[in-house]
Amino acid sequence: MASGLQQMIPLPPPPKSKLGVYRQLSTMAGVHVSPLALGAMSIGDQWEKFGFGSMTKEDSFKLLDAYVDLGGNFIDTANNYQSESSEMFIGEWAEARGIRDQLFIATKYTHNPKLWDPSVNQKVMWSGNSIKSMHLTIESSLKKLRTSYIDLFYVHYWDFTTSIPELMHALHALVTTRKVLYLGISDTPAWVVTKANQYARCNALTPFCIYQGMWNVMERSFERDIIPMARDEGMALAPWGVLAQGKIRSDAEEEKRRQTGEGGRSVYTGWERTESEKKICRALEEVAKEVGAQSIAAVAIAYVMHKTRYVFPVIGGRKVEHLVSNLEALEIALTSEHIKAIESVVPFDLGFPGAIFGDGTFYGSRILASGHREIWPIAQPIVGHK
Repeated sequence: MASGLQQMIPLPPPPKSKLGVYRQLSTMAGVHVSPLALGAMSIGDQWEKFGFGSMTKEDSFKLLDAYVDLGGNFIDTANNYQSESSEMFIGEWAEARGIRDQLFIATKYTHNPKLWDPSVNQKVMWSGNSIKSMHLTIESSLKKLRTSYIDLFYVHYWDFTTSIPELMHALHALVTTRKVLYLGISDTPAWVVTKANQYARCNALTPFCIYQGMWNVMERSFERDIIPMARDEGMALAPWGVLAQGKIRSDAEEEKRRQTGEGGRSVYTGWERTESEKKICRALEEVAKEVGAQSIAAVAIAYVMHKTRYVFPVIGGRKVEHLVSNLEALEIALTSEHIKAIESVVPFDLGFPGAIFGDGTFYGSRILASGHREIWPIAQPIVGHK
């Protein structure tokens, strides 16, 4: 009987990489996805002139093939990336490979995808969080992605104009018609997300299950309000910019770039690092030596994945070798001492009120003054892979 059951329900073969060891997206989303999402901002051929880099269709397909071949299933794009060519390339690739059902594709609306389209004279309808912008984007994205549904649909950022009732009712309608399966929100103040989710719960609507925003070892503002908010809401986190726009590198690598003139991306900031950023990189190097890691970038990715639960970093790039190198992050197990060593070189101010009154991970002095207490530990993230 046992052998018959084993034949009928066989175990899967070992994964080619840890991308193929899937994790539940969040407490509010039962779908299981790869621990690293493939960021598709570079997939497409229209943004080289803006300094973001771009890829030919052939190279885009190679990167997508490599990610999926290694077990990846979580692809993150947006309606405006590469002037819409990102969604177009992904849609054509998924259709050609016949694997749409095996993928979890996230896209976004709010940013205007028609800014660079001379055929669209009046562009105002395509931007913001309004129902009109949402309707135009979802219909356009479905066509470009060559699909009947979007797995995860993000509000790209908050426009401070659209009302929460308008937004949440319109998003819920997309879910009930199955044009969208899950909802996410990106680059938005924590108070807006909490208010929106509370409105959704009170009105039997679909809440946001994941938050995307900038977070890395050099930029930790995320930790003040976003992480506590996500923890309380049961939301996942999809940090972008985890490698600090290429600033996480060794001194030797920086000198090599300077000599060769290669430099780096400079869309947001200059490519050379500040003294504080150099200190952080050196701390990452020391930790990499201790854990036997080849790449400090992998340590930086592992760092955010060790800070809290349900973290799915969005990893971009244009080269297959960089993708493979970043997978080392899934093998790294950092201790609390490693985290302290990384964070100690450049102090981080939690700010008011957390620094004074606590943030849920520790009691503030005013509470402790009333008596000795022990705080229940927060549930820990998955640490490396067995």
